[in-house]
Amino acid sequence: MKETFWTYLLIIIGIFVIVVMILVQDLTGTTEEDYYLTKEIMQAAMIDSIDYGVYRHYGDIRIIEEKFVENFTRRFSESVNSTKTYQIEFYEIYESPPKATVRVKTATSEYQVTSDSSVDFDIVTILSGILETKY
Repeated sequence: MKETFWTYLLIIIGIFVIVVMILVQDLTGTTEEDYYLTKEIMQAAMIDSIDYGVYRHYGDIRIIEEKFVENFTRRFSESVNSTKTYQIEFYEIYESPPKATVRVKTATSEYQVTSDSSVDFDIVTILSGILETKY
């Protein structure tokens, strides 16, 4: 009888460890994916939204705010996983010198803990980017 309880204990611990590993993998995978995706998209959107007319005439680098938001939103929607819901918020978009702060909110998948409760984690990625050149 004693060996049977040890077997049950090992099975329960094994299931618990597998569930925790899946949860941690989903959390870290989503966080890492959001960070690198936001970083690369912000860089590309800032370069795409440079006002070349001002650059040619005055030599100053300036971005167009509306074009940056449009490019970022388009690129982000093309690149993300369609099974998750994302909320994008833009802060501190300065045209000259070019700077932008973006906040991306999403959540992990829901995991059923008990029959009447589930767990999911909110993931918030805040990234600021400054466009600079070599003189």
